[in-house]
Amino acid sequence: MTYSLDFRMQVLKSLDEGMTFAEAAEFYNLSPTTIQNWKRRVHSKTTRQTKPTKIPDDVLLNDVKEHPDDYQYERARRLNCSKTGIYHALKRLGISQKKDLRTSKSLSDQKSGVSGKA
Repeated sequence: MTYSLDFRMQVLKSLDEGMTFAEAAEFYNLSPTTIQNWKRRVHSKTTRQTKPTKIPDDVLLNDVKEHPDDYQYERARRLNCSKTGIYHALKRLGISQKKDLRTSKSLSDQKSGVSGKA
């Protein structure tokens, strides 16, 4: 959560009236670094400069289509990124994957109801 523009202006005005960064930080219960950043840029950033590009949407969608039952760490290995990156990209695309217990790699063939040999 960001501080209001009025509060930021009030802190910067006190600096113009002769208060030091350390005094203002102690008085307003802020970090001196925060005040210095406000001096450089008063308005808060509202949006990102660029969209995330580490995992392209079309590549991830294609991977999900080709390998529907793979775990996130397997996708991460294939796409050369982190598991967390895969999680966030799937969430961004609105993909929620539910495992099909009949084809899960973690269960034996007998438990899952899939016959192993014919």
